[in-house]
Amino acid sequence: MFIWDGSTGRTISDKMWIDNIIGGNAMSQRDHWGEVYETKSPDAVSWYQPTPIPSLQALDRLHIAPTASVIDVGGGASHLVDHLLARGFSDITVLDIAAPALEIAKARLGEAAAQVHWVVADMTQWVPGRSFDVWHDRAVFHFLTEEGQRAAYRKALEQALAPAGVAIFATFALDGPEKCSGLAVRRYDAVGLAKALGSAFALVADWREVHVTPGGGHQAFTWGVFKRV
Repeated sequence: MFIWDGSTGRTISDKMWIDNIIGGNAMSQRDHWGEVYETKSPDAVSWYQPTPIPSLQALDRLHIAPTASVIDVGGGASHLVDHLLARGFSDITVLDIAAPALEIAKARLGEAAAQVHWVVADMTQWVPGRSFDVWHDRAVFHFLTEEGQRAAYRKALEQALAPAGVAIFATFALDGPEKCSGLAVRRYDAVGLAKALGSAFALVADWREVHVTPGGGHQAFTWGVFKRV
């Protein structure tokens, strides 16, 4: 089997991919998230949604047509890709640092997985090879607690988002969790999120969501929609 490695921009074998990540800067992050998806059921993690209603509602309120190209950053085993395919979207990319998460999604989709572009990459190292109309990030950006990480993310976003494209973000709100999956996070309101993304992006809409976890917990999220300036 071959995997597209977004860090190098090449298609590589499973063994080569493993060899590449061993000793790499992102090794600990890859190992952490890989272990999460190898040891927990996909419907047991706190961010699980059987139907990604907030994301779908965001696409609806923005009137995103199925002809749009969409990248789901940190999509992992999310069910968003299933619903995009069901809606007729034909240019879908799912990016995640954890290969096991993407394998779960591909196994769930079966033959339909061939219609999706799958990218294994760390967002702080990824070099986009193309542009997208819609950038969707539910719960990745808030894990970037260092400014260097956020700067690398912004660079990738600026390179990947089409001039008329939109970026949809969901991060923990100021009263949201301080940690997730054992890792510290950085919490945002809409103003703080806009500041973190920088002057190249303008906030055009924001709202609040309270996500109910599989265990019955409540997590406050800030959602924001951004356009290029």
